[in-house]
Amino acid sequence: MAQIVGVRFKSVGKIYYFDPDGLDICPNIHVIVETARGVEMGEAVIGRREVDEREVVQPLKKVIRIATDEDFGQEQANRAKEKEAFDVCMQKIKDHKLDMKLVDVEYTFDGNKILFYFTSDGRVDFRELVKDLAAVFRTRIELRQIGVRDEAKMLGSYGICGRNLCCSQFLGDFAPVSIKMAKEQGLSLNPTKISGTCGRLMCCLKYEQDAYEELIRKTPRQGAIVKTPNGKGTVVYVNLLKGKIKVRVDGEDEKTLSEFDVGDVKVIRDVVREEPEVIDEEAIKTLAD
Repeated sequence: MAQIVGVRFKSVGKIYYFDPDGLDICPNIHVIVETARGVEMGEAVIGRREVDEREVVQPLKKVIRIATDEDFGQEQANRAKEKEAFDVCMQKIKDHKLDMKLVDVEYTFDGNKILFYFTSDGRVDFRELVKDLAAVFRTRIELRQIGVRDEAKMLGSYGICGRNLCCSQFLGDFAPVSIKMAKEQGLSLNPTKISGTCGRLMCCLKYEQDAYEELIRKTPRQGAIVKTPNGKGTVVYVNLLKGKIKVRVDGEDEKTLSEFDVGDVKVIRDVVREEPEVIDEEAIKTLAD
């Protein structure tokens, strides 16, 4: 077993394990640690505990210390400098006429590096920009291109549900989301209906997918031949969430449909599921990329 504390460096971000080095660290305590980027301040979200060695990537870096008042002052000063650095970088981007959108600026705790996050539709030659920024700030400069999902996570906004974006509130990682999920959940394939603020498929499509897959596995498809308490018939309509199907029973009036619970029928011959028509194939492909 290995002793660890879980530290998060952003309000909604990944949790990294560190060696507490004998310190009594509880959740919500800020600590100073050494990372691959340098010395950083983070919040302990998992207190000191033991975990299986297989869950840990060795060697674990040790916690340097519990954050002091001076450390909080340094962190606050860094946040103020980030705003100034953002304005300077924006002006330099305009001067160099670069096709890029600056999203965020981040100082490492010790001030040895400044990270500039940006989005762009393609590759950007920012070598001259880095030189100019290094001349102004006289420290290490790193420009990092991010995707539109990461941009939405950093900036935050509101979704079509009227609530804050999930990615900026509680999602530590982006789960894979596919067009198949929207199809299986019976959603309209209109891009404006299934895309989030970032312009990609909504992350919330993933939340109920496991339940839909289980229902689909147990429910006869439309067109399937089934045995019902009233005799053999063909499935005409499926209500997946209610667990109900409507069947045209052989020998009865073609206009009369009988409704049954899924558990009361037995599939005699199933059919291959038909894919819903895609309204805008190019737009759907963009969402899925």
